[in-house]
Amino acid sequence: MKEEMVGEVVKFFVKPGVAAIKITAGQLKVGDIVRFKGHTTDFQDEIKSMQIDNTPVEKAEAGQLIGIKVKDRVRENDSVFKLTE
Repeated sequence: MKEEMVGEVVKFFVKPGVAAIKITAGQLKVGDIVRFKGHTTDFQDEIKSMQIDNTPVEKAEAGQLIGIKVKDRVRENDSVFKLTE
């Protein structure tokens, strides 16, 4: 699979398990597979839902700040990659 860097983690909210991500390039949409990679982070997850300002959205573009539920802990400044065939 090909990896395209699309953003970075700005904040992680432990209780709901949500990552706040700033999209720096391209776009993300519900159903995309993303990879989180950092100093101690490296896992893949599917975007099942996405929010901007607590409003559900189907896709987001570069420059937007989104929140997505993640299956594992992420850390500030972890890179976010979109995986494509």
